[in-house]
Parts: sequence; structure tokens; C-alpha cells
Amino acid sequence: MKIGLVRHFEVKRGYPKRIVNAEELMTWMEEYDESEVIPKPVDLGGIEWKHCYSSDLYRAKVTAKSIYDKEITFMEDLREVRFSPIFQKQLRLPLFIHLLLLRGAWYVNHTSQPETKTEIVTRINKTLDHLTETQENTLIIGHGGIMIFMRRELLKRGFKGPKFNRPKNAELYVFERI
Repeated sequence: MKIGLVRHFEVKRGYPKRIVNAEELMTWMEEYDESEVIPKPVDLGGIEWKHCYSSDLYRAKVTAKSIYDKEITFMEDLREVRFSPIFQKQLRLPLFIHLLLLRGAWYVNHTSQPETKTEIVTRINKTLDHLTETQENTLIIGHGGIMIFMRRELLKRGFKGPKFNRPKNAELYVFERI
């Protein structure tokens, strides 16, 4: 059985080059979720993928529909980790500082964050339990953060596959149960 992970196409909406407050950060995150993507060919490795599952966020949906021509199941459980601001609304910081602080808050399970690491891992394992039931080659279209956790859980389940710290957009990463 093979599991193929593909991160969605690159998003057209770039990062703001200015400092932002928490409200502007959240607006940017919402716009990013709805932004158009830059399609490109994806090499699916010549593998016959029997099933395809995708995050139900726009950028993943467009990617999945572009690279897989059979039935696709869209799942909320494959969505990216969600973050919430930890500072008062008017504190202005460069976007990368906001994102760094949000990830740090999430990493230490700060109460400001909507999902804990444990909840993410539980969500991923529940999803993998479902997706591996058939023992058939399965393609998963998702997001970078979720792919990092999914890779870890696949390795724990006896799959072998490539290493990545930050998965590239529109690139296939194949994991095989040995």
C-alpha cells in the first residue's frame, strides 16, 4: 500500500510586507484561505491511485481537481492547523513575527489556540485509520503543517518515505508500507 502526500499549489496571495495588528493578521489569513493558486503539473509517480482525499479548503480543492481525474473526497479533517492571535488587537508587528509567536503559542499549548498538538495528532490518526482501511494506494492533498504531522504518524505505522521539513507545493511524497 502506498500513501501519496501532495501539498496544494502555491498560493497567489503573497505575504504583507508591512507590520500588521492582530485584526489585519486574521484578515490576511482569511484571504489566504480563499486566494487563487498557481497551477502547475504534478508528477504522480506513475502510480495508480485508487482513492483521493483532499482538504476542503479552496487551495487544496483546486489542486486535487487539477491533478486527479476521478472521484475526490473532501475532508475538513485534512485542513491546516488553525491559529488565533495571542495579543491585543492593536499591537503591530511584522507578519513573520506574528506567525512565529502564533506557532510558538500553539507549540506550548497556549490557551489562545483553537487546537492543541494532541488534538491535531488525534485528528490525523483518526483520518489515517479511515484512509488506510482499504489497503489501496491513496493520494492525499493537503497542507504543509498537516503533512509534517501525517509523515510522523505514517512512519510510526510502519511506512517508509522521504524526509521533509517544509514540503514543497505541488510535489508528491510517497510513503509505502513495507
